[in-house]
Amino acid sequence: MAANPRIKLPDTAKIGDVIEVKTLITHIMETGNRHDKYGKLIPRDIINSFVAKYGGKEVFRAEFGTGISANPFVSFQMRVPGPGVFEFTWTDDHGVTTVATAPLTLT
Repeated sequence: MAANPRIKLPDTAKIGDVIEVKTLITHIMETGNRHDKYGKLIPRDIINSFVAKYGGKEVFRAEFGTGISANPFVSFQMRVPGPGVFEFTWTDDHGVTTVATAPLTLT
């Protein structure tokens, strides 16, 4: 289960600026290849998709596999088209979706 998403945006930006967006979410990212102390296979449980939208339009997408680490960190750059709010969505193998929003302050 994913929890506690953290988002880092610039304090301020101007239209046309290229900014870096950073996100981190707490998730175990269990590959499904390990066994517990009783020898039972631990079921796979990974975040398999991440989508970032700005002003309602998709600006970044990532699809993850079992090679991604626990607590995935995602960073991307984008050019600011105008005022808006970011919406970040993480979805795991069990269909659990975590959504976080963050406004971008324009000067």
